[in-house]
Amino acid sequence: MHEIIAAHVGLSGTDHKYLGYLIENGEMTAGELAKLSGLTTGAITGVIDRLEKAKLVKRKFLPTDRRKVFIVPNLEKTNQLFSPIFKKLQKETDQLISSFSNHELEVVHRYFDSAIRIMEKVTKNLKETNGI
Repeated sequence: MHEIIAAHVGLSGTDHKYLGYLIENGEMTAGELAKLSGLTTGAITGVIDRLEKAKLVKRKFLPTDRRKVFIVPNLEKTNQLFSPIFKKLQKETDQLISSFSNHELEVVHRYFDSAIRIMEKVTKNLKETNGI
């Protein structure tokens, strides 16, 4: 679904994912985005170039140090592109959630909490093993 949503608005799945990081975290440097995402700074530069070309982000240079560049998401343009898709998705998701009992929701919540902790543990172990 992630890839199809991205393709629908003319992006790759990777570009859509990292645009999401910027929207979620606000403006940040390319280095911060690389660290957050696990991509190299070179790969992040390519992502930023494509997002900037699509007018979904802009580069903001600090007047006191032009070497420091912040990547700023264009929330207005992003909302124009994605809101219609996500409004429909949210409506259908809300309908699904409302069909579960409180007990069923507690089970689902417990599953996802546990699954996330497992994924974080595996990620941490892999990072430590590989010296990342």
